[in-house]
Amino acid sequence: MNKSIELDKRQIDQDFVKVRKRIYKQFKKNPDVDACLFIIGMRELGQLKIKFNKEEKTYLMHIAVCRLMSEDGYYQLEGTDEDGWPHWKAKKPLPKLNGEDQEYLLKQYIIRYFYAL
Repeated sequence: MNKSIELDKRQIDQDFVKVRKRIYKQFKKNPDVDACLFIIGMRELGQLKIKFNKEEKTYLMHIAVCRLMSEDGYYQLEGTDEDGWPHWKAKKPLPKLNGEDQEYLLKQYIIRYFYAL
């Protein structure tokens, strides 16, 4: 692995800590990547609901991933169903990454999302 990628990962880790602190101030919980995706999914859904079932929680995380990666053209919003849930269409193949690099890519998108708020 070259040094510039390592430096990027270090910066991503530092920026992700800032995002986690920001979320902690609001929710009093220190979120991991999945919790951040869940929060983004709830925000993008735009419906206030106290409890989501397991399937809905999974779909909220899917909404978040699609929303985040739509900024780079991987997904496009097709519209919403009768219940107001958004549906996305894949537009181009996702990058082939190992598990660690996938997590760093998601962290990078999460950071971008929360800095834009």
